[in-house]
Amino acid sequence: MKHTSIAHGKIILTGEYAVVFGQPGIAVPAPIAMQVTFEGNPSSRALTLKWLGIGGGEEWEDYAQKIILHLEQDQAASFRGKLIIRNQLPLKKGMGSSTALIIALTRCLLGEGKRAEALKVEDAMNPGHSGIDFAVIWEEKPILFRKGSEPQHIALPKDILRGALLADTGTPHESTPELVAWVKERSDDPRVKQALIAIGKCTERLRKGEDIRTVFRDHHRAQVALGVVPKPVQTLITEIMRLGGAAKVLGAGGRTGGGGTVLALHKNPNLILPVIRKGAQSVLPLLSV
Repeated sequence: MKHTSIAHGKIILTGEYAVVFGQPGIAVPAPIAMQVTFEGNPSSRALTLKWLGIGGGEEWEDYAQKIILHLEQDQAASFRGKLIIRNQLPLKKGMGSSTALIIALTRCLLGEGKRAEALKVEDAMNPGHSGIDFAVIWEEKPILFRKGSEPQHIALPKDILRGALLADTGTPHESTPELVAWVKERSDDPRVKQALIAIGKCTERLRKGEDIRTVFRDHHRAQVALGVVPKPVQTLITEIMRLGGAAKVLGAGGRTGGGGTVLALHKNPNLILPVIRKGAQSVLPLLSV
């Protein structure tokens, strides 16, 4: 029998890092996703895996195999047959690809309602995670998130991301767990404390209806203060703001290398498109959320 499941990526509007320290954050599901299809065959000697779409080579195929092994060990099961992963998400670039893969595989192999089982794998594979990625990808709705509390569904204006652009600024040299650990090590630094508080306030401002572009500008400055926006990405976002737009890094960002995905906003996206094309590896419109 063939089973297919899907898990969308995520877009954190506000809250990166701050949610780890108990501040609120707002996230929405992305329109692009990870899809997994499994066709079981008990007579097969093993599970064959095929990866289609945006790929990450052996590293991501091994990551998928580790997730499957966790599920097998937890369920005392052995999955045999053919498994196909079809991926639309940028990998390691702030859109929840690792968590989406965990959820898509769990739903496909165990069943759609296996939240606790998926979270157990998330805890093992992404130690130190804040929980916001898992919450929004599992719920598939905009959420207001605070660590230690149940995520709340939140109503946002339907056009809040109208005309938004996703800019790929390259893969960070550091992993998300490394970056989270680095910020935690510096959490007593007054500048870091103020940046985390400012990010939490951005969530409250957005929740109360303040223009998202104004919120994004302050959110970006706080991320810069945390040290998770590489210099070339700072330059790109400065140019976007100079043209009247706003932008922020999605997810963990980076200290060196690329900054992952940048979400850029402007009332007339065509005005910032040349700047983004010059400063990013690729760009695509965010068609819907």
